[in-house]
Amino acid sequence: MALNAKELLKRIRPDFLLTGIITALILGLFVPVPENVAEGFSTAADVGVGLVFLVYGMRLRTSEVIAGLRNIKLQTAVLATTYVFFPLLGFAFYWLTGSIIGAAFATGLLYLSLLPSTVQSSVTFVSIARGDVASAVCSATISNILGMFLTPVLVLVFMDMDHASTGGIQSVLVKLLLPFIIGQMLQPFVGNWVRAHRNITKFTDNSAIILVVFSAVVKATNDGAWSSVTAGGFFVLLLVLSVLLGIVLLVTWYGGKLLGFPRGEKIVLLMCGSKKSLATGLPMAKALFDPAIVGAVAVPVIIFHQLQLIVAAVIARRLGAQEQ
Repeated sequence: MALNAKELLKRIRPDFLLTGIITALILGLFVPVPENVAEGFSTAADVGVGLVFLVYGMRLRTSEVIAGLRNIKLQTAVLATTYVFFPLLGFAFYWLTGSIIGAAFATGLLYLSLLPSTVQSSVTFVSIARGDVASAVCSATISNILGMFLTPVLVLVFMDMDHASTGGIQSVLVKLLLPFIIGQMLQPFVGNWVRAHRNITKFTDNSAIILVVFSAVVKATNDGAWSSVTAGGFFVLLLVLSVLLGIVLLVTWYGGKLLGFPRGEKIVLLMCGSKKSLATGLPMAKALFDPAIVGAVAVPVIIFHQLQLIVAAVIARRLGAQEQ
């Protein structure tokens, strides 16, 4: 049956989130941004992420959050994926691709596999895919807070580094957990209204992700992280990281099926188990690695972060559309 003009326009209209991520990535790479302006964007991204978690707190019923915390099977699966399966995969890729992508990039790839999951983007994409947001908040937050301590320990043990820093835990508590707790306190009064206006959550989700991408790429550009990357090296590294991401996505999705998770929890394992945190990774890299190689080590983390956001945006949109 022929589509009418309205349906056709809806189908060909570009996706706001995916278009925004790609635009932010290109602008961050090629448009010069003064340091003070970059700091302003970074602050705006922090505010946006805090607003996202405030809205989640107002939207989620407290009983749903408690149920998410009590879901030991799901929380264990996410942590096992993040801190057992992903590091083992990272070691395999380190040994298999070291001679291809170079020692510094291979070290960065191994370091990437030891990082905690993201919080804001994991929860955002679970929300867009219409998964179990309450369990996602719990899973991603627990993973990130544990990672502040566990990642430096793993790096110390497996990568022979020292002087690890755990100062990022304060950022997680203040920027993410505090807004969420405030939102939970407001939830009895405004929860029904927020739940009835899903566009509020959608707009804050999408805008925060785009701001995070832009501010992160601008900072990396200003810090000279791309100076050691050639065009050929970039595409080889991108291919390796794409394969790494593809394996993790397949394992988390079908692993959720094997474990008998319902749809909402499978989405939590998929999104929270496949992500790695740029916000945690870059500051720790500066503390853990020699300044001469920190830029090269950070490049795989930066590229993987952008890659996971683009791929997750596509998957989340498709899953959300299927549920609708």
